[in-house]
Amino acid sequence: MSQIELGKKTEEQLWDWPLHGQDGIVRVHEDGKDFEIGLDAKYFTEKEISVKVNGDRIDIDFEHEIRSDKFGTVTRKVSRCYHLPAGSDPKSIHSQLSEGILYIRGKKL
Repeated sequence: MSQIELGKKTEEQLWDWPLHGQDGIVRVHEDGKDFEIGLDAKYFTEKEISVKVNGDRIDIDFEHEIRSDKFGTVTRKVSRCYHLPAGSDPKSIHSQLSEGILYIRGKKL
C-alpha cells in the first residue's frame, strides 16, 4: 500500500491499523476534533466499495466482478477491518473516493 499525502500540513501519525497486523501502515491525520484516513483503492469504483461502521470498527469491502482482457481474467476482493480511533463519533463517519484514494473521515467526541 502506498503512502498517501493528505491535504492538511499538521503533525501526522502512522498507525499499524488493521485488526490483523500484517496489513502494513496507513497514514492518518488526527487532531482533537477530526480524523482522516486515506487508503489506496485505485482498482475499484465507488459501486465496488462498501464502508460500514460496526460498533468500534470500520468494515471495508472492495470487490469487482470478473474482468477479461488480453492477459486473461481478473477478479479482486479485499476486506479490511479497522478499529476506530479512540474518541470517535461513529455517527459522523463518512467516506469518499477521489482519484483512486478512499478517504474515511469522522469527528471526535
